[in-house]
Amino acid sequence: MKTLRIALLEYDIAWENPAKNFEKVDELLKGVEADVFFLPEMFSTGFTMNPEKNAEPIFGKSFKFLQQKAIEHQAAFCASVPTKSDGQYFNRLYWVEPNETFVIYDKRHLFSLVGEEKHYTAGVERKVIDYKGWRLMPQICYDLRFPVWARNDLNYDVIFYVANWPERRKIAWLSLLQARSIENISYCIGVNRTGDDAQGIYHSGDSNVFDAQGNKLESLSENKEVLIYELQKEDLLATRSKFKFLNDKDNFKINL
Repeated sequence: MKTLRIALLEYDIAWENPAKNFEKVDELLKGVEADVFFLPEMFSTGFTMNPEKNAEPIFGKSFKFLQQKAIEHQAAFCASVPTKSDGQYFNRLYWVEPNETFVIYDKRHLFSLVGEEKHYTAGVERKVIDYKGWRLMPQICYDLRFPVWARNDLNYDVIFYVANWPERRKIAWLSLLQARSIENISYCIGVNRTGDDAQGIYHSGDSNVFDAQGNKLESLSENKEVLIYELQKEDLLATRSKFKFLNDKDNFKINL
């Protein structure tokens, strides 16, 4: 597929209320067509540090909701969900395809500023997803601050971040998304929530897509909660053909 049409859903997440958030997502999806739908971090609960109360079993109701939407819209859906697995809690991203194929990515960098590492277990595996001729690398929020984890030694075309990133650090959000696109010569996607969370921390959304040269793409939608973009494989390949910077990258090994 030469063109990948994507939709970013940025909305005010109802705190620890999956049913209400499922209703909100259903409302936003009406009449929208895309190959991939990206939802924010902990899309059904908000960025909760109460996993004992909110974590779902693996393939729980939030996963099943994403799976149902994937089938209904014949598109891939992805978002993260607080999940309990083998007696541990994870901030877990699910990538779900309409043929019931799925990929799991557990957040590697836990946000110590609010003690996320005290409640959740860090992931240990980098992933790349093959979908419709595109290779996509999943990341979650705070992962954005750690470029080694994102380094394009895996030959991906797109790196994406699902997030609950506060407005007070908006400059870092936008700057680092752009930096990840430039240094990895790839599309970079960031989808973020809006509104206040339970701690009164405001999120301004600022979901964006940058191309392989760091240019900000403009949404094709007038809906501020559903942003539509089209990624062009030929543009990506042309940039990489002209600027062969990835050939000069350092070799490294990540010690987990």
